[in-house]
Amino acid sequence: MIGIFDSGIGGLTVVKQIFKTLPQYKIMYFGDTARLPYGTKSKEAIIKFSIENTEFLLKKGAKIIVIACHTASSIAANILREKFPNVPIFDVASSGLEKAVSISRRKRIGIMGTTGTIKSGVHEKFLKNLNPDIKVFPKACSLLVPLIEEGWLKRMETRKILRYYLRPLKLKQIDVLVLACTHYPLLFKMINNISGKSVKIVDPAEELALELKSFIKKNPEIEAKLEKNGKKNKFYVSDVPYRFNDLSKKILGEKIDVEKVDIS
Repeated sequence: MIGIFDSGIGGLTVVKQIFKTLPQYKIMYFGDTARLPYGTKSKEAIIKFSIENTEFLLKKGAKIIVIACHTASSIAANILREKFPNVPIFDVASSGLEKAVSISRRKRIGIMGTTGTIKSGVHEKFLKNLNPDIKVFPKACSLLVPLIEEGWLKRMETRKILRYYLRPLKLKQIDVLVLACTHYPLLFKMINNISGKSVKIVDPAEELALELKSFIKKNPEIEAKLEKNGKKNKFYVSDVPYRFNDLSKKILGEKIDVEKVDIS
């Protein structure tokens, strides 16, 4: 199976893209909902949680690991690759940044993310390595995840807060905006409307799914180990939070069976 972990529910937007791009493969998802949000945790805690999440998925039979959390990707991805050298590990933080550079005409790229993701500086460093001339404008948007998880996807209050967060990015005249949190695609239309036609929006989950598809195609020995149609997808959480069923159904378009597990 393809093992995917996130700090909570937002990673299901990555699952949605993998379902769309690689429908023939079964996935296993773990949402660490008992310890969310990762964006406000220490670096040491995020690394510890990420290692535990990976070990859980590997014990359950995952052959590929996908880090569907931008904060964990930013802080722990390379550490996980060092600790599990024989496991293909994909992270959502780096996915989409090459596309962002390729489509940016002004070389002015905005990054929306949680406080932890923005503080890590990973996106800026990655973009600068791709092109030193790129100007990067990060913006921590700490209120968006709670609003999304509360189900306030079309509320006036959410629109006002988005305008507040996006205003400084628009003043910097960005032409590409990277959604560096897996929750944010749920506000894609609202973000797109407020940003305006001159700003192209990149959802890293879409690019990650394409990278994963390319990797599997080029590595038949890995592809042979993946479970295909015939077995049910698995969804695990460390706690079943308020509104989990409603949000997961909004993201995936269907009700999912979820199992609560303790991995700590």
